[in-house]
Order: sequence, then C-alpha cells, then structure tokens
Amino acid sequence: MSRLIALAWRYLWSQPLTAALNLLLLSLGLGAISFVILVSEQVEQAVTRDLAGIDLVVGAKGSPMQIMLAGVFHLDVPTGNIPLATMELLRKQPLVARAIPLSLGDSLQGYRIVGSTPEYLDLYQAKPAAGRVWQAPLEAVLGAEVAQRSGLAVGAQFAGSHGLAGQGDAHEDRRYTVVGVLARSGSVLDRLVLTGLESVWAVHEHDEAHDEDHDDAEREVTMALVSYRSPLGAAMLPRWVNAQPGLQAAAPALETARLLRMVGAGTEVLRGFGVLLLLAAGLSVFVAMLHAVRERRNDLAMMRMLGAPPARVAGLVAAEALCLAILATVLGLALGHGLTHGLGLLLAAQHSIAVTGAWWSVWEWSVPALAVLLALLGAALPAWSAFRLDVTQLLQTPR
Repeated sequence: MSRLIALAWRYLWSQPLTAALNLLLLSLGLGAISFVILVSEQVEQAVTRDLAGIDLVVGAKGSPMQIMLAGVFHLDVPTGNIPLATMELLRKQPLVARAIPLSLGDSLQGYRIVGSTPEYLDLYQAKPAAGRVWQAPLEAVLGAEVAQRSGLAVGAQFAGSHGLAGQGDAHEDRRYTVVGVLARSGSVLDRLVLTGLESVWAVHEHDEAHDEDHDDAEREVTMALVSYRSPLGAAMLPRWVNAQPGLQAAAPALETARLLRMVGAGTEVLRGFGVLLLLAAGLSVFVAMLHAVRERRNDLAMMRMLGAPPARVAGLVAAEALCLAILATVLGLALGHGLTHGLGLLLAAQHSIAVTGAWWSVWEWSVPALAVLLALLGAALPAWSAFRLDVTQLLQTPR
C-alpha cells in the first residue's frame, strides 16, 4: 500500500502545473466553506450568549434595530435618552420580572463606559477575576478585553472620553478608579467598562452649568433591558411601551433574526462561491485524471503484465486523487482558519463581536469528507478506464 501511495504521489506531481491548478481550486473552495462555517457558528453563538435573559430593550423613539444593537451588543449609537422615571414605570408592570438601566455616552480608548447596576453582571453571571464590583461613584470594573488592551489594572485611574468613538474630549477632572477586572466570559461584557449610574451622572452633571444638586426627576438613562415574568409579556408589553410618549420597544429576538437574515445573504453568496469553486475543481480533477490515464497507458499495461490486478491499477488512479484531496483539505482548513483569524483581528480593532481562528467546529468534518468525495467522483471514470484496460490490444498497438 505504501508503495502504491508513493507511486501515486509521484504521478500526481509529474505534471506540476496541472496539479497546482487543481490543488488551488480545491483549496479555495474548501477554504471558503470552512470560513463560512467558522464565522457563522461563532457569530450565532455570540448573539445567543449576549441575548441571554433579555426579552425587550426600551429606549427613546427611533429604530428598533438601532436600539437593539446599541443596548445589547453595543455596536451602534443609541437613539437618545429616556427619563429615569421610566424605570419605575417598567418595574411596576406585573409582566416585568426585571428591568436593568443602562447609561451610555462616554468611552475609554473606544471601549464603551456603561453605567448600570450589579444586576447587569448577574445577567451574564460575570464575576471579578481581580478586585471587586463598584460600590461608589467613579469606581469602574473593566471587561477582560478592555483590561488586556488598555493595560489598566486594579488601582489604576483613567478619564473617560466624551462620545462613543473614543475621540472626544476627556473628562480629566472626573477620573475613574479601577476597582475590579471581570473574568473573561466571551460575552459583550468583555469589551465594556462598567460603573454605576451615579458615576455617569456625576461626570456629565459636573460638565453642565447647573447646580450640583440634581433631582431624580431631571435625570435620564439611555435604555432599559427588560425580562418578562411570563410569555404573556411578549404580546402585551411592547405595545404598552410604544404607546408611551417618547418610548420605543425593541424585541432582540425579532431584530436579531432580521439581522442574521441580512448577514446570511452575504454568507450564502460566499458559500455559493465556494461550491462553484469545488465544482470547477471536481471537473478539473476529472479532466486531469482522464488525461493522465491516457498518457500512462503503457505504464499501466506494464504493471498489468508484471502481475498487478485491475483493481490495483484502478486504485493507483484513486490514490492519486486522494493525495490531492488530503493536501487540499490541509490547505483549505488552514486558509479558512487564517481568514477567520484575520477577520477576528479586524473586528477586535473595531471593538466588535469576538471571532477567532482558533475555533474548531464539528461541522468542519464535512470539509475533508467533501474533498475526498469530490476527488473520488472526479477520478471515478478515469479509474474505471484503467480497470478495464485491455493489455493485449494495447501491446499490439504500434507506437
């Protein structure tokens, strides 16, 4: 068997240009399929994880999609602020089990500073890996990614920048103190700076030309993350919220489904491109193997004369296709993981959803299976031709 494989390998590279072209087409197709599998699975898992326990997002009037992206994934700017009194209205609703306020507006090196309550940490079951949770104004807890990239640790101080792009004026006279760093959870909290609502109010009320004493009736939050007490809430609560002046309800499950459908269109295009490349590769393998059998008829006839059975001769052609499939699988998986890693670096620079090339999916087993199947289908007819080779007639044919 080892001799057969070694001979098949030499035959494969006896025409290096043809072999390289087949390998390129097959690797590109497999790489595209692998890339789609890795990215789509990680994005879907990240979306599901970040939506944990959030049934409704309540914000200022505007686009529900924008409210959902800003409030759940922190990938967009909010539509505005809502009165703090809205939180009390929501908590009094019998259909509401939990309402968590969020206040946005500042950032640290592009990472968002989010004012909230410790319930926000409980939503994702987040625990500090170092230090503790904030207990007083201007105390902050860093997500794992923020701490790693900013280099800040417990005890460090920093000033938030006005705005969510990290390019606004810094509030140097109101500096935060880091009191904790969260353990990495893979959730949206990894890329957030968390503090209390009082911290956000203290920073922004200090910037205003008003008295330091602000009544709660004047204060605002950006949005509220709501959990239903019963399934009846999904039917009634959004309608009630939208009927309130200045309030807009966004159902994350519905908006996320719309978002994934839009993203899925691009995914389907890339998957179709990969399938097209694989079909082209299969056709190329078929033509190359058929041509190779015709070119090597004398060699194959000599093998038959030396005692090789027809099945061994056909197996040589199949082994050549399998060598190509195995090599293309390795290159295709490396390409898929490399592209995913590159995308992950790009998303990390934009403080977006975490994607990594180190991810492995059980669906990737379909990549080598697809490569082997395609190679064997392409080599099936040439192998059959080699199997049915008439040695007597071939030897009688003048050269």
